[in-house]
Amino acid sequence: QVEVVESGGGLVQAGGSLRLSCTASGRTFSNYAMGWFRQAPGKEREFVAAINWSGGSTYYADSVKGRFTISRDNAEITVYLQMNSLKPEDTAAYYCGLRLRTGGSAYYTHDWWYTYWGQGTQVTVSS
Repeated sequence: QVEVVESGGGLVQAGGSLRLSCTASGRTFSNYAMGWFRQAPGKEREFVAAINWSGGSTYYADSVKGRFTISRDNAEITVYLQMNSLKPEDTAAYYCGLRLRTGGSAYYTHDWWYTYWGQGTQVTVSS
C-alpha cells in the first residue's frame, strides 16, 4: 500500500509562518514528484507548489512565490512547505499529492496528474 500523510496545519495571525510536512510510505519510490494543493470552501482545488525528486526542480504558483518554499528530505521521503508572510487569502485545506513514474510529459500544476493524496491539513490565517 501507499500512504500519504500531511501535518503541520493550524491557526496563525496574518504575517506569521507555518511549516507543513508530507510523508509518503509503503513502497520504494523512484522518479516521482510531490506537490501541494489547497482548497478553500466553495472554490476549486488550486496548485501551490511542487518538487521533482530526480532533479529537485521546484514549481510555485504566482500567488505564493517569494513567500512559500518547498523542500525535500530524501532519507524520509518527506516534503515540507515553509509558509511565511501568511495572508488571510491563504486560508484553506492543504493537500499533498504524490505522482509516481514522472517520465515523459509532466503536469506538476494539475491535480489530476497526481496518483495518491493525503487527507489534508487545515491552515487558517486570521487578520
